[in-house]
Amino acid sequence: MDKIRMLLIEDNRLLREGIISIINEHDDLFVKTAHGTNETIFKKIEGYKPAIILIDLGLRNQNSLHLVNNIKKKSPDIHIIAMDLIPTQDDVYEFVQTGVSGFILKDATVSEFVKTIRKVAKGEKVLPPPLTESLFTQIVTKAINGQAGESSHNLLDAVRLTRRELQVVKFLSHGMTNKEIAKKLHISTYTVKSHVHNILEKLALHSRVQIARYAHTSKEFQKAVESISLLEE
Repeated sequence: MDKIRMLLIEDNRLLREGIISIINEHDDLFVKTAHGTNETIFKKIEGYKPAIILIDLGLRNQNSLHLVNNIKKKSPDIHIIAMDLIPTQDDVYEFVQTGVSGFILKDATVSEFVKTIRKVAKGEKVLPPPLTESLFTQIVTKAINGQAGESSHNLLDAVRLTRRELQVVKFLSHGMTNKEIAKKLHISTYTVKSHVHNILEKLALHSRVQIARYAHTSKEFQKAVESISLLEE
């Protein structure tokens, strides 16, 4: 049986040894490690010629995104899987754009870990489980399929925030509490909580702080909110 040859880029020794032990127990998988300088890593890639590279998004001494970009430029046929605890939607989008084929959460089960590797080896794209049910997945899918050139309006449409949700996001970005938002919009606090929950789901975010950051950094959101009144029904 031909093994899926992999290279692991991980600067934490304990994690490296644990991942090697887990992966190499499977008959169809084999992994070596690479860490240190870019020069060392690229020598390993050139000499070993892996089918898949596993890379930690949180490398202490290197910019993981920059490293992925360089790997894909030098070896475009290599599949790359990113590993992280909870990648943000920005991380996912940027790394997919750069050429990452899959994501593995560090709290994934061994079965999920191995399944992701095998799928990517077959040419499939694997997003983090928390994103797979989110409408944000539609945006990432556009990037995977090379459709990122579509207008920002279309990308915003993919997320499908309602008018009321846009209002809530805007007020959250001003640091307002649920009670304050409820008073502004003449709705119950429970309804505001429901809107916040839906916004988190749709944008694949995990906190009110991340929602506020989205409101301040997303040009698509800012364009959309300019077209509505904050108090408009």
